[in-house]
Amino acid sequence: MSDDLVIHVFTLDFRLKDNPSLYHALECGRVWPVLVVDHAHDPFPPGEASRWWLYQAIQDIERQLGRRISIFVGEFAEVLSQLVENFPVKGVFWNHYFDAYHLEQERKLCKALQQRGVAVRSFNGTSLWDPWSVNKDDGTHYKVFTPFYRKGCLSGPYQPRPVLAAPTRMHYVDVTTLDAGVSLRDCGILPEHTWHEKLEAHWDASENGAQQQLKIFVENGLCDYKKGRDFPAKKHVSMLSPYLHFGQISVSQVWEAIAACPQDDNTAHFHSELGWREFSYYLLYHFPTLPAQNLQAKFDRFPWQKDEAMLRKWQRGQTGIPIVDAGMRQLWQTGYMHNRLRMIVGSFLVKNMGHHWMEGEAWFRDCLVDFDLASNSASWQWVAGCGTDAAPYFRIFNPVTQGERFDPTGEFVKHYVPELADMPLRFLFNPWEAPLLVLQAAGVALGESYPRPMLDLKQSREQALANFKTLSSSN
Repeated sequence: MSDDLVIHVFTLDFRLKDNPSLYHALECGRVWPVLVVDHAHDPFPPGEASRWWLYQAIQDIERQLGRRISIFVGEFAEVLSQLVENFPVKGVFWNHYFDAYHLEQERKLCKALQQRGVAVRSFNGTSLWDPWSVNKDDGTHYKVFTPFYRKGCLSGPYQPRPVLAAPTRMHYVDVTTLDAGVSLRDCGILPEHTWHEKLEAHWDASENGAQQQLKIFVENGLCDYKKGRDFPAKKHVSMLSPYLHFGQISVSQVWEAIAACPQDDNTAHFHSELGWREFSYYLLYHFPTLPAQNLQAKFDRFPWQKDEAMLRKWQRGQTGIPIVDAGMRQLWQTGYMHNRLRMIVGSFLVKNMGHHWMEGEAWFRDCLVDFDLASNSASWQWVAGCGTDAAPYFRIFNPVTQGERFDPTGEFVKHYVPELADMPLRFLFNPWEAPLLVLQAAGVALGESYPRPMLDLKQSREQALANFKTLSSSN
């Protein structure tokens, strides 16, 4: 190992184990750990909940390193180019992004550093397969998940990157001697509002917390994952999504941990869910307008509605539809929403309310601790029916039957909608149909203690189908 000064840029890789960029940087010299906060330039910056998580992740890395990270605020390429100009840096290493803004920043940075003769190396620390390496036999991109995953990934020429051993030699620069950067407290990451503080009770936002959550899932949740994952009151989901997004655990580590378990339908299904995450990154890379434009252009003609009062009720879990309200309140209270509920509340917003999917994407971006540009955008386009591999337009979730099927004891709804805690199960998911005496016995006054439904489910479904049909009949 030389004494050269090399920069490792933390991107979405807040871990010391299985971190390709950090691993190779430590083999090349004295590592200067750097973070660039460029939220002001990013067209899709993280929201308040994920900024809270990012703040915790940085604190955790600093604790593990036993030293500060140098934090800079500005444009990714410009900041790092300036550091190379001002300090005797011999190399810059990072794990790359897949979104259009950061890919362009990386290209600008590579060009500037190569002209200066500085070593530049970027790695894939985010996904199992490089998006550019998975193509159909004719060289074109996949647009449907199943062939992408089964043929392009599992049967393709490339295997997932093996997990790297933890670095054995730690040679870091004392950043206080460089007199560069701002403190974590002063870099503008932590939101000014305090609503996010309630999230602390629900999460251990650290690399160790990620490993513990993986252990809990393998030991307790994986055994019935394929079926149990659809029931929000059960513990058969991994809860790893925020850790994966911020790189506090690598997808390679998770893939290998599941592969080491006895193989059955549950492990295969969980692997395929990791495949869906891969597909989202693949779409974001090959279709960079994914977060801002319908991938099916015909949806540009769709007659979306705009009603701020209704949108606010949806955001706050005051729609009068219990399973929808429970999901939206879980999001507001914990920064997380169960995947089945994400589909239900998304379908309700886009198809029953008739609102543009981007309104849902923006709210999720602000409230989810696991906000991920690729997954969030791809999922909302799937729900709206306008993505490449999307739910068909006529798939409109009925929130009453969804609640009855996936919360059969009412445990989840009664937890997040305590106004209905004494409602008999028969009317829990449709209290507006309950006789007055039943409502009175349960202490429910519709329109007072709990809202009346803000729309008619049957009528709104019929209107959605009529609106969708106009797309196929238009020239």
